[in-house]
Amino acid sequence: MSRKCKLTGKGPLVGNNVSHANNKTKRVQLPNLQLKRIFVPELGRTVRIKMSVNAIKSVTKSGLMPFLKKRGLQLRDVI
Repeated sequence: MSRKCKLTGKGPLVGNNVSHANNKTKRVQLPNLQLKRIFVPELGRTVRIKMSVNAIKSVTKSGLMPFLKKRGLQLRDVI
C-alpha cells in the first residue's frame, strides 16, 4: 500500500536533517495515516479507507459523502 491519504492526497515529504556542523542527511517525513472504518448511511454499510488524521477530523465533522462531494471525488475513487 502506498503511504498516501486517499481523501486529501497527502504523501511523504523529503528534506534534510541539518546538524550543528551543517552536515546534511536526507530524511523522510511521513503523514499520520490511519486505516479507518467509516459507516456510510447512504449505502447502509461500512467502508475501510486509509486516511490522514486531518481527513478523519473533517469527515467526522461533515460526513463522508458531503466531504467527497466537496472535493469532487466519488466513493469508488477512495475505496
